[in-house]
Amino acid sequence: MSFRLPDAADADSPLKPDELQVLRAQYEKEGEYVGVQTKFNYAWGLIKSSGRGEQQEGVRLLSEIFRNAPERRRECLYYLALGNYKLGNYAEAKRYNELLLDHEPANMQATSLRGLIEDKVAKEGLMGVAIISGVAITAGIVGGLLFKGARRR
Repeated sequence: MSFRLPDAADADSPLKPDELQVLRAQYEKEGEYVGVQTKFNYAWGLIKSSGRGEQQEGVRLLSEIFRNAPERRRECLYYLALGNYKLGNYAEAKRYNELLLDHEPANMQATSLRGLIEDKVAKEGLMGVAIISGVAITAGIVGGLLFKGARRR
């Protein structure tokens, strides 16, 4: 029996509010004795959310599982990478994703996420360069005008 994990593109499809509420209710019902599977399921639902606060909570819960449940680290690596990607923490996302790929080089899910992370980093890098270039050009023009005005006096 083969279990197929969703690819990284599936992250953009949040659960329906009632689906997330089922996971939340189970998590809250278990209280301080919440099971690892229940916590993982709820964290997964939060990561898929489109709300930043929910995504942050999902990453926090997955970090707890990663630290306290070694048998779940492989699953946590992917979703920690995905959650950090969605939050814009690309360096963290890459770190978790590369750890997973170190252990599972043929993992298609992590390979797909690597591509998304690299595309975002490249795109944001180009935007940063464009912003810095725009500021430098503006500063040059203003400086030139000021210098030209000072020379006329």
